[in-house]
Amino acid sequence: METQFGLAHVWSQGDWVTRAVAVILLGMSLASWLVILIKVLDLRTHRQQAQGSEAFWHATDFEDGLRQLGTDANNPFRQLAETGREATRHILRNDDPTARPGNTAPRPQLHDQLDVSDWVTRELRNSIDEFTAKLQGGMAVLASVGSTAPFVGLFGTVWGIYHALLGIGAAGQATIDKVAGPIGEALIMTALGLAVAIPAVLGYNALVRGNKGVLHKLNRFGHDLHALFVTGARVSQGGHTAGPAPSASPAPAVVTLRKP
Repeated sequence: METQFGLAHVWSQGDWVTRAVAVILLGMSLASWLVILIKVLDLRTHRQQAQGSEAFWHATDFEDGLRQLGTDANNPFRQLAETGREATRHILRNDDPTARPGNTAPRPQLHDQLDVSDWVTRELRNSIDEFTAKLQGGMAVLASVGSTAPFVGLFGTVWGIYHALLGIGAAGQATIDKVAGPIGEALIMTALGLAVAIPAVLGYNALVRGNKGVLHKLNRFGHDLHALFVTGARVSQGGHTAGPAPSASPAPAVVTLRKP
């Protein structure tokens, strides 16, 4: 029974179209499971990094905060903190003539018209957008597989039923034992299409929810960094606006980092 109506029988009795559909469904299934596995591992890592970001605000200074975030260069929270620091140093260096080499005025650029708040916001947003694009990588594969796999399987079913009917017509008999086998084999293609599509759809929905949680924490961390750089780097302890010294932290007024 298994030899007559199993997948091996469908493969051996099918033509090149049936086999091509089966190979396509197999490739789509492997691709979707590979994406799901990779994205789940990445999401697990990013969640651990998000939990570790809370230690940043209990550090004694900015450099200590970076050490609390770890040394992983792919840590989006560390990248965001470093981006904000470099953005603050850049805009304040342009505002402070004494911080320029030779005290020479640079050629005016469009970003010179932005204050530190707007410039830091722009750089932090760009960093978050880059990470979002990276986080969404591979999701299109799951969406495509989930939406097209049932129709690919249905095409295999229609093609199999068509050839089954041709065989029944040529034999001149339409008894149940002649119809059940070919039609059942054709319907297997529909089941294969659903077996490929369902994991892709469930995996896509689960990953979207997980990605939203990570991005929510990253956006909140970026908002806190913005408040830190704008209020800490622009105003000294004496209440005067001052740029950072060449070797100083971009937030000289902040001794202990605390969450705003």
